[in-house]
Amino acid sequence: MRKFLLILWASPTSVVALLIGLIGLPFGTHVHRKAGTLEFHGGLVEWLLSRTPVDAAAMTLGHVIWGRSQAALDFCREHELVHVRQYERWGPLFLPMYLIFSVTMWFRGKHPYYDNPFEREAFGENNPNDHACHKEP
Repeated sequence: MRKFLLILWASPTSVVALLIGLIGLPFGTHVHRKAGTLEFHGGLVEWLLSRTPVDAAAMTLGHVIWGRSQAALDFCREHELVHVRQYERWGPLFLPMYLIFSVTMWFRGKHPYYDNPFEREAFGENNPNDHACHKEP
């Protein structure tokens, strides 16, 4: 029951990411289940990720993880699973808070991505000096 409630709490973002991932299936996007998430890679998802400000190799949206490739998902999975847990804590507040933290870091003269507390937590649970999840491995 608890897991269901966590999925429900994060679902507003998950549903949008899921729909975009499904739209990409006829255009070369692939999907599979892994670690309680749906992972999409290639095709439309790869195209979208290549246009992010940090040139992301992977990105988490609720319980959906997008990756440029299967290799990118495999490499970045632990980092992205930290973000899944963050979505389970923050639910629909995650994206607004992420943006607020990014803007705050920018105004303080810090990097809006790498100094964002959500990213620092995700990198901290893995290798804090390894930012390779934001470029194709």
